[in-house]
Amino acid sequence: MTTSLPQKIWLYFLLIVTSFCVFFPVLFAFLISFMTGPELLQGKFLPQSFNLDNYIRVFERLPLLSYLLNSLIVSIGVMLGQLVVCSMAAYAFVFLKFKGREFIFFLFISTMMIPWEATMIPNKFTIQKLDWLNTYQGLTLPFFALAFGTFLLRQHFKIIPKELHEASQIAGLSRFAFFRRVVLPVSKTSLVTLGAYGFLTTWNMYLWPLLITTDKSVRTVQIGLKQLQSQETGTEWGVVMAGVIVVIIPTLILLFIGQKQLQKGLSQGALK
Repeated sequence: MTTSLPQKIWLYFLLIVTSFCVFFPVLFAFLISFMTGPELLQGKFLPQSFNLDNYIRVFERLPLLSYLLNSLIVSIGVMLGQLVVCSMAAYAFVFLKFKGREFIFFLFISTMMIPWEATMIPNKFTIQKLDWLNTYQGLTLPFFALAFGTFLLRQHFKIIPKELHEASQIAGLSRFAFFRRVVLPVSKTSLVTLGAYGFLTTWNMYLWPLLITTDKSVRTVQIGLKQLQSQETGTEWGVVMAGVIVVIIPTLILLFIGQKQLQKGLSQGALK
């Protein structure tokens, strides 16, 4: 099927308009991050000058680097934990035969219908009983077992031929060796997808770190942004937007680097 020139022009026009609408909040926040208080009160759209005063004031008023480092540690910890737990769970649901496997899998997947807010308080009490408040393990461990990640990897593991698994058993390859040498290398796309998903969702998490941390030494950057906003009541939004731009830079970099793998992995998970 060929596309005529007017259709191409119309298609590109729609893509440009929708892209601008989607990206406009980020662009506007970027412009505000260079504005002064009087410029914002006058309702200007463009700043008079692009100086870095607001960005310097963000780092002066908040331990933003410490918050960024905490977010990075927590996000990478959750990402690695989800990759390990979800890949091993998906392997068990595909290659290990045990009674009630399908029922247990669907029971496990049904937890996706339970909203996170409904389990937040019991999880908080569990963390409190374990004396993990204000710790990295309290921020990361509750998110290692992810039903969506297990489902995504299980769908990919199912395309691996059963004969390959049987041949590895005949050759004397252990289950863990088959998992490490065969299953994981052929599932890189899904693993990258799950890793990017886990990192981005954890980076943007606000309520859980707010609930179990009171110490600034382990608090994440989203809590820092809220503190900045409460300090700058209505007159210094340029400083607040400068902090927002600094915070979203790592997520944008990760999204641009892994967008093809993320799109490909999610498409595979949806089609299988």
